[in-house]
Amino acid sequence: MAITPIPAYAHAGTHTFVPTEWSNELLTQFDPLLVWASPLVVNHDYEGHITAQGDRVVINGLIRPNVGKYSDVAGMTIEDLKTVEQYLDISQADYVAFYVRDIETVQVAGALASPASLESIRALAASTDTFVGSTIAASATALPQVDVSGLAASVGKGEALLEAIFDMMEKLDTGKVPADRYVVVSPKAKRYLLRAPDIANAAALGEAGATANGVVARLAGFTVVSTTAMPTGVDILAGHRTYTTFASQFTNFRSQPVEKFRRDQIDALHLYGARVLSFPGGKQPTKPDVPVTDSEGLIKAAVKWTT
Repeated sequence: MAITPIPAYAHAGTHTFVPTEWSNELLTQFDPLLVWASPLVVNHDYEGHITAQGDRVVINGLIRPNVGKYSDVAGMTIEDLKTVEQYLDISQADYVAFYVRDIETVQVAGALASPASLESIRALAASTDTFVGSTIAASATALPQVDVSGLAASVGKGEALLEAIFDMMEKLDTGKVPADRYVVVSPKAKRYLLRAPDIANAAALGEAGATANGVVARLAGFTVVSTTAMPTGVDILAGHRTYTTFASQFTNFRSQPVEKFRRDQIDALHLYGARVLSFPGGKQPTKPDVPVTDSEGLIKAAVKWTT
């Protein structure tokens, strides 16, 4: 896409800007930084076509039909399938904007390779993760506080935290939550969990060598990950991606000349929203725009570290 209007100091035949190249580069660097908004924790089933902040995606969830006992005398009672309407609002809009002195040179060298650009991408990812994590935590069912304040040894604290994760596993099993679950833990919880033998040597209950891929461990049906973007008052949160949907869209980078200076402005807008969904047979929202509370597919706990 050519820059319009062409700056006075540029040659119309050579000054070009390719927004798709910049957008692809941004996504390549942005997606791996996500935890709460990653495909491990959320789904993108209702992403659709997002164009502006304030867009709304209407989701019709199914309420599980009843199962009846059949007899030749009573026959069958036929019921209508019931659905529940839920809104996924695109409520968030973050942007990145900066100056460049020579678009063509920067584009050839690597659109977003500069330290300032990389920090902007990290900030965008942190903002997105903080929002999604808070959304999930607000709808999760809280377990009693995990008290490790009386345990002096790091190994003992790690074992206590691991036991809390197994309590969450039992709770999710009782709620008939599907397999392939996740656990997100705070950096401090990660520190002590890695001292627990079953986590440190995940081959006992899961996958050996998982720590080499940026994941803390994979064991007992969970992928354990850690992030600094933990919601306030939450140290451990377990769940399944089917319970949270996330919609995200980067508008194409745009370029425009800066009238006063021999440089160009580059900017892009990140539009997104998240919603915890009801599950057939589970908790249902009271209104379409009110999120589910105490979801059976999301379990959280705080940790008491000191006396």
